[in-house]
Amino acid sequence: MRIVKESFLREMANEHPRAADALKCWVELFRRAHFATPVELRAAFATVDPVIVKSGHTVSVFNIRRNEYRLMASIHFNSQIVYTLRFLTHAEYDRQTWKNEL
Repeated sequence: MRIVKESFLREMANEHPRAADALKCWVELFRRAHFATPVELRAAFATVDPVIVKSGHTVSVFNIRRNEYRLMASIHFNSQIVYTLRFLTHAEYDRQTWKNEL
């Protein structure tokens, strides 16, 4: 898959060094992956959760570094493009404000 805004993930790895290795693994897996459906995505990422946001779109939420961080991404299976949207600590994620922003 093609990752849009991969530079954003590098920035987040610099800001959150504890998450750097996990983000690097996520990027490497997505670069090599071809997920045709959400079921295939779930087979690779058992903890990914689909969340419907204010815009009505579905965003995939990934646990990063054993539930310490959350990565939100929009995955377009038909075009094999993943858009990185947000990277939050668990506490920031729990506030739920990000749902109204997307």
